[in-house]
Amino acid sequence: MRKSLLALALAFSATAAQAADIVMHRSEGCGCCLKWVERLQSAGHEVKVVNEADMRAFKVANNVPMRLSSCHTALVEGYVIEGHVPAADIERLLAERPDAIGLAVPGMPMGSPGMEHGDMVEAYNTYLLKKDGTFEVWAEHGRS
Repeated sequence: MRKSLLALALAFSATAAQAADIVMHRSEGCGCCLKWVERLQSAGHEVKVVNEADMRAFKVANNVPMRLSSCHTALVEGYVIEGHVPAADIERLLAERPDAIGLAVPGMPMGSPGMEHGDMVEAYNTYLLKKDGTFEVWAEHGRS
């Protein structure tokens, strides 16, 4: 009976992480941001879009290091998601729940979610943003 309850709890946690509500903030008119939203929705997430008049101020208020910034910033369950972070990385973050600010994919790497262009894929990293201002590689993408 206990194993069944544990399995049920773990399945519910994984489902909850996958179906997390995300609020994405962006500058109005940025098309790749909306493509990123489409990728997350395809992965089962609900995403609300908010247009910000001053994205830089929003990023500063949410502790996003400018050297790791991108075009949009999302918030999910107390975490910051900066840029074109893949859904699987967000789901892992929500499953593992590290004591951190969130995740970032700096810039706009070709082939990242929302930045697809044919079969071109640029190697890029997703970084874990730590509360002490440091960061580390959370996941590597686009490498053979």
